[in-house]
Amino acid sequence: MPGDKSISHRALLLAARAEGTSTVRGLSDGDDVGRTRAAVAALGAAFDGDAIRGGVGRLHEPDGVLDVGNSGTGIRLLAGFCSGFDWFTVLAGDASVARRPMDRVAEPLRAMGATVDGRQGGTHPPLAVRGGALTGIDYTPPVASAQVKTAVLLAGLGAGLDQQVASADEALEH
Repeated sequence: MPGDKSISHRALLLAARAEGTSTVRGLSDGDDVGRTRAAVAALGAAFDGDAIRGGVGRLHEPDGVLDVGNSGTGIRLLAGFCSGFDWFTVLAGDASVARRPMDRVAEPLRAMGATVDGRQGGTHPPLAVRGGALTGIDYTPPVASAQVKTAVLLAGLGAGLDQQVASADEALEH
């Protein structure tokens, strides 16, 4: 059965975040998923066929703009993913993506502590995301959206990460 685009985006991002090597088969071969794959690679995940080597220690601020092409799912999920890290990311896409509202993702990410800016008062791409130092939130989107839920969950993986690392370092010292 052909790969599912929605699941493929999420599988790539989770494999990039996971420590060690993940094997992901049956990804969608569409351009949208290819853009997310390229973005994940630009963030430091390594690909070898179906194997993806990821982990917080591998990931880093990208050297340039992450181009999502025409992928509304890609830009929204990557905004959440990158919010969980203390780095600066610019997410951009084609003219169609530039017209799509991003406030439904930007608002909860801002409530968690991320800085999310863009055109038209921070509601349209390109998006500039500065993450890190996030806190968890209870959030109910005004309209049901798997993209918003996933973006918040991905950001939540980094919530309190700085405090967790400091606590682990402190425990090792004693």
